Amino acid sequence: MPPTESLGIPETDLIATGAVCTAREIAQQPRMLERAHALVSALHARLQAFVAPVTGNPRARVILTGAGTSSYIGQCLAPLLDRSLAARVDAVPTTDIVSAPRLYLDADQPLLLVSFGRSGNSPESIAAMELAESLVADVRHLVVTCNPAGALGSAPVATAMTLQLPEETHDASFAMTSSFSCMMYATLAALGEAGAMDGRIGAIAQATQRAISGAHAPLGGLAACGYDRVAYLGSGVLQGLAREAALKLGELTNGAVATCFDSPLGFRHGPKTFITARTLAMVFVSNDPLTRRYDHDLVDELRRDGRAARVIEVTAQPRRADPDTIAVSGMAGAADVDLLWPFVVVAQLYAFEASRALGLSPDNPNTQGLVNRVVQGVRLYAPTA
Repeated sequence: MPPTESLGIPETDLIATGAVCTAREIAQQPRMLERAHALVSALHARLQAFVAPVTGNPRARVILTGAGTSSYIGQCLAPLLDRSLAARVDAVPTTDIVSAPRLYLDADQPLLLVSFGRSGNSPESIAAMELAESLVADVRHLVVTCNPAGALGSAPVATAMTLQLPEETHDASFAMTSSFSCMMYATLAALGEAGAMDGRIGAIAQATQRAISGAHAPLGGLAACGYDRVAYLGSGVLQGLAREAALKLGELTNGAVATCFDSPLGFRHGPKTFITARTLAMVFVSNDPLTRRYDHDLVDELRRDGRAARVIEVTAQPRRADPDTIAVSGMAGAADVDLLWPFVVVAQLYAFEASRALGLSPDNPNTQGLVNRVVQGVRLYAPTA
């Protein structure tokens, strides 16, 4: 029997306003994360045998790649994986690889290209795999995708393995939500040690569910205020999340809300001029004691300045209970990487409600066809000799 509501909203209302797919896909994330964990756990020995010749080699390189939201998975995970794997780990968008392949692909450096794709049909994703295959002597491809029929999973490359996520994560809505969170989780679990996430997935999924249940109403109230600019700020792995948050809001509001992203320390170096009286600043606060001090300093500074309309802390360690703090409970002792999932649903929910407040359809906010669920209009060129 189909659900009667998603995110606490009757499905009849969501269908009428073109919001049902986005709402379902945001709401399903805790369950899909647990399914992704089970899937990776069952495949972990095979995955490790496949990636180990590169990830265990200090002379080798891992590139995490995708386009748009898929590329931000890599930007969230690369700093952490670069510290935990012997190989060098970088996040490089497919759009960069395709436009300047020799800047990013070294013929003599063993490579694991980890390609993310919701649909697996973006032309740059296929081209990036083909370029790596033709320009790098020793290359392996790990495809992480949500679409069993996508072209990425059947690309004509010599050495490849596909990590196929549950088909429900192949988001039908325009903007990626559960596909982002599940591809990110699966990659972290796949490239880590066996069982490393067993004791963490429960807390991550539960915190994500609490964030969905507890933050939706206050975020809806914020969205109703009609801020025309939003700055998202985060440090370390949370900076990649800030970038994804900015894209999600821009996508779901069809560009009606201007966005920017930065780190709290970096924001003072010019981007702070983005702030106006109609600006909402949202800071994803780190659990690391040192990093958190810098995050708090910027939050307090913005509030003292009095120029922004609101300054919101998204945090697992709230300093106070007030309307400008969105607290994620049960994660006070978690590593920052584990905060990515409950924090991203905060960004998704705000974008979802901002879209609805503007009278748009979150499932398809750009009715003019200027942008598409799978990118169109890309012409590909062969690299020069």
